[in-house]
Amino acid sequence: MTRNEQQSAITHSRDDNDVGVLLTKPRSYRAFKTAFLLGRSRALNARLVALTGAVPGEHALDIGSGPGDLARALAARVGNSGRVLGVDPSPQMIAYATERTRGDSNCRFELGPAQSLRLADASVDVVTCTFVMHHIPQTQRDTAIAHMFRVLRPGGRLLLADTDTDGRMLRAVVKGMARYAGHRTHDDAAVGHQADPLAAIDIRRYRETLLAAGFRTVDFTTVEPATGVLLAVKNV
Repeated sequence: MTRNEQQSAITHSRDDNDVGVLLTKPRSYRAFKTAFLLGRSRALNARLVALTGAVPGEHALDIGSGPGDLARALAARVGNSGRVLGVDPSPQMIAYATERTRGDSNCRFELGPAQSLRLADASVDVVTCTFVMHHIPQTQRDTAIAHMFRVLRPGGRLLLADTDTDGRMLRAVVKGMARYAGHRTHDDAAVGHQADPLAAIDIRRYRETLLAAGFRTVDFTTVEPATGVLLAVKNV
């Protein structure tokens, strides 16, 4: 993918009082992600859904649902007796995902950011949030995790995922991508320095935050292609 194509997939919003970085070009984003994952997006989604432990009849929430691919995979897993809600702060993503999901009565999409979820307490069994945390303003990430904990039922499962930063070649690719995407932390933006993009996407950085929020267990694993996953279980 060319530099212009990479840039066209993203619209930036770096104000920490805002929702964060918005992805506003669904088709460009899907093409970019497919290229980065070497055409294995569907296999990755299947593996992530399996890791959630979702079963028929459960209710799931996909935060930062984007074009809706993972939400639809979750919907297939929980079946007609279950329900899946995808939330995303980008109106373009919600419109695109909704159009592609017409006819699937157990899957719907709603506009909203991770840091102000409007779901009731203890209302879902599974929460997923993949390739999203680094888009949320840094000062609001703890709030987003607190909402994830709040909406989960006791014993509910949370799956956080982002690009696995291990591997020399992958590190070079991620650094190159970050130059186009412009990922910077709030502190780095204030002093005008470029943040370490690998630290920004390393999902392991949220382990202690999850434990402090009240999750009983937090385990890290890696999934091919190139994905790091935190799996957390809410105290019963």
